[in-house]
Formats: sequence, structure tokens, C-alpha cells
Amino acid sequence: MPSTDETFSQQRQNMVQQQIKARGIKDSRILSALTNVARHAYVPQSRQRLAYNDGPLPIGHQQTISQPYIVAYMTALLAPKAQDTILEIGTGSGYQTAILSLLCKHVFTIEFIPQLALKAKQINDASGYKNITYLSADGSMGWPAQIQFDAIMVTAAAPLTPQPLLQQLKPFGRMLIPVGERFQQLLQYWQHVGDEFVKHEYLSVMFVPLKGQQGWQ
Repeated sequence: MPSTDETFSQQRQNMVQQQIKARGIKDSRILSALTNVARHAYVPQSRQRLAYNDGPLPIGHQQTISQPYIVAYMTALLAPKAQDTILEIGTGSGYQTAILSLLCKHVFTIEFIPQLALKAKQINDASGYKNITYLSADGSMGWPAQIQFDAIMVTAAAPLTPQPLLQQLKPFGRMLIPVGERFQQLLQYWQHVGDEFVKHEYLSVMFVPLKGQQGWQ
């Protein structure tokens, strides 16, 4: 039997309670965003019944939509503020983009694969998430106009931390990025403090590779 909007809504509420809140994410703004964004809209129709399961899903082009908890964890770690301008590297499905758009002033998002960028824009436009600017380009080099951002979230794994991205952080700006080997990385948190960039490392993760000059060739 096909899932209905009501079924998806209940699955989404269960996801937030059992996978997110139960694991320690308490920020009410983040929990509200995860409750309101229809995750099933961002996966192929054949996999929509799995959209609220506790794991990643393929979205085509050898890319994935991240596990709901990882989306919530990274969002909480980045701690978006209502007045923030955020750069996202790796639009992918557009799901994380939508979550961020509900928590900040504006999201600039870059996707290497044009078809994914277009699809994400179509889904988010249809859902009413308008405070987003899309670009299909080499995200490892940052936003071409050299804007500086309050926060940067990278949702693909780099072999080394891309310096062009650090240079686009405002003073006290922060960045999250998975860095390491092809099949295992550590989630790095960087903050621009004075003339330095201070790094902290968090949990072990596995993301698809970052493509581009500062990514995997």
C-alpha cells in the first residue's frame, strides 16, 4: 500500500523522537526543522518508504542523502543562527540545504553535479524554501564571488582541509568538514579566531568524496 502524507508525517515525527532527540539533540529549532522538512521528497520514489529509516540512501550519480542523525548532528555542531549567511558545499539531494534554510538568513549552496543541483532546486522551490542561492561548480574552491560566510558546511569528504574554504570564513566564522581517507574520515570543526584557524575533531564518519581542485581527483 502506498504511503500517504499522514503516514510520512508520523514516520517523520518518530524519526525525530527516536533517532534524533533520543541521541541527545535537544535544540528545539533543529528538531522543528527536521519535523517539518519532508525527507521523503528528496529520495527517488522507489525508496520513499525508506526515507525515515536510520541510515543513508542513494540518490543517483553515486551520491547519497545522509543518515538523519548525521544531518541533525552536523547542524547542531554548526549551530546556525537566524542572522547567519551559510555556505554549503555539496547540495546533493537538497535536504540538508532545506534544513539550514529554516535556521539561518540565507544559504549559498554549491553542487558539482549539475543534474543534482537542478533537482534540489526544483524540490526546494516547490516546498517554499526560497532563501537559497544555487550554483553548479567546484565547491572545493568556495563561492566564486569571494563572499565571506558566518558558517560553512561541507557534506563531502576531502583528503585535506581546503584552504580556499577557510579563507571565506568571517571572523569567528566556523566550518564543518569530513577530512581523511577515502572510506573513513574525522569530522573537523574549524573556527576563525583572530589571525588563526582553530581545529577540533569529532566523530568518525564516511562521506562521498569531495570533487574538484581541493578534493579527490
